[in-house]
Amino acid sequence: MFSNFEFVNPGFFWLLLLLPLALLWYFFKRKKESPELKISSLKGFKATPSFLPRLKPLLFILRLAALALLIIALARPRTVDVSTKTKTTRGIDIVMAIDVSASMLARDLQPNRLEALKAVAADFIKGRPNDRIGLVEYAGESFTKTPITSDKNIVLRSLNDIKYNTIIEGGTAIGMGLATAVNRLKDSKAVSKIIILLTDGVNNSGFIDPKIASELALEYGIKTYTIGLGTNGMALSPIAIKANGTFQYGRVQVEIDEKLLKEIAQVTGGRYFRATDNRKLAEIYAEIDKLEKTDVEEFKFTQYEEMFRPLVWLAGILLLIEVLLRFTLFRSFI
Repeated sequence: MFSNFEFVNPGFFWLLLLLPLALLWYFFKRKKESPELKISSLKGFKATPSFLPRLKPLLFILRLAALALLIIALARPRTVDVSTKTKTTRGIDIVMAIDVSASMLARDLQPNRLEALKAVAADFIKGRPNDRIGLVEYAGESFTKTPITSDKNIVLRSLNDIKYNTIIEGGTAIGMGLATAVNRLKDSKAVSKIIILLTDGVNNSGFIDPKIASELALEYGIKTYTIGLGTNGMALSPIAIKANGTFQYGRVQVEIDEKLLKEIAQVTGGRYFRATDNRKLAEIYAEIDKLEKTDVEEFKFTQYEEMFRPLVWLAGILLLIEVLLRFTLFRSFI
């Protein structure tokens, strides 16, 4: 409630310590405040009961309250309303090229390589609010799942829809996946253009050589980060399709063309990473997130509303009431 409330001069609150001293002084001196008349006998006077003497301390309370309000006004209370406006000064366009071949269903990552990737990639996308992101799928051939867009909801829905299917030709066409990603970025006006290419195999399909695709990326100034996905050694992978349409799994040797992936990254000015488990995959995307930061300029607008004026007015009213009561209702003629 008071998160946007502040006092500019809080040092004036030390003056409030005078109020208890004033109360103490009034307690000992209040009897001498009223005039006294000493006579030998009251028999000749008729006593009339009155509450006014009991109410007279009200004058001192009004004056004390006015003093307290003035001290608080000196502390200068005010409300602060801060609004911010951000301006992206260096946007980054990113295309994520994702291998969707059958080997991505291997269970060396949990629950499998593809689902593990989707979870980590979703967090990466959510952490890039100022960038445009697109998706490319590839196996034996490649196609654009989502063109580069700033609408993260569209990208996240498309990412969630990525599944292994038999519509795309089997195999792993790294060159075609990279070339399609380059095609999505070549006309981009962004200062920085990035491809994150992930695969768990070797280039064994497609009609575009990965080296030619990497040279195209270099020509268009597109940096490529490559990720080899899969544990070292054997992995539980699909080896056949059963009669009911489900996969039969077996232990298969993991084979990733790391030399090719390193070369693609080196030629384009990127880096190569190897993800052998879920934790390592998350760390890789976090590292890429740190390497590719978007410059954002932030403007802060602060609006102050001074609150001391009502306190001064209230203190003045209390003092006026105290003066009027002192010279009318509590006026003494002795």
